[in-house]
Amino acid sequence: MRIARYVADGGDPSYGIVELAEDAGQHPDTVAAISGDPLAGPVKYTGERHLLDDVRLVSPVIPRSKIVAIGKNYAAHAAEFNSSVPDEPLVFLKPNTSVIGPGEPIVYPPETENLHFEGELAVVIGRICRRVPAERAADVIFGYTIANDVTCRDLQAKDKQWSRAKGYDSFCPLGPWISTHLGIDEAGRLDIATTLNGEARQESNTAQMVYSIPRLIEFVTSFTTLLPGDVLLTGTPEGVGPMLPGDSVSVRVAGLGTLTNPVVAED
Repeated sequence: MRIARYVADGGDPSYGIVELAEDAGQHPDTVAAISGDPLAGPVKYTGERHLLDDVRLVSPVIPRSKIVAIGKNYAAHAAEFNSSVPDEPLVFLKPNTSVIGPGEPIVYPPETENLHFEGELAVVIGRICRRVPAERAADVIFGYTIANDVTCRDLQAKDKQWSRAKGYDSFCPLGPWISTHLGIDEAGRLDIATTLNGEARQESNTAQMVYSIPRLIEFVTSFTTLLPGDVLLTGTPEGVGPMLPGDSVSVRVAGLGTLTNPVVAED
């Protein structure tokens, strides 16, 4: 199942189930409206349906409390910055105000001269959880989506910690929807790719992660409680690089879709 948040006819964001033509031979792609918040409780179809092309997708989730992100979780990415893989997961936080949806602009702030894309697989948490053993990690996952961990590379080096460099408004694109049909083992072997203006920049597979999704959930919940709607960014592969106003960056994860955002200068 693919769960999206969308805006139709200038209204407020609503939840819906995305129905792609490729799923059942139907045509065209549609989104079927559902009542309520699927992260909060049971929902049901309302009977309303829209063409997917006629609605505007927004971020499929706004984290209730936090975005927990993992650094240097692909050995080749660590190596491209002449760094080693950490002995345990390297954790940092991004504010929920950094979240935007597909098609929304990544704003290039005036404080940086080196803004980078970082395509990632994101895990959406489905229940309150603390000290989850790796073998039970699948029990707390609601689904998976795509993220771009936008980073001011120069500020990251200057500040010696990453809150500002990765925390600006618009620095966490998520989307296009949450896929709930993937198992945790399948999520651990998905092709992931990033393109800049249509040119390939990152190409890898989530099987290359140093710390697996179960291990990340086990580690993160050892020190903090995760809430429904919290998002875990699992790290980026090698090939990160700069982007400029006027660029368009797309992150694709096999089976999850493509997340595309333009880059614009701050007014």
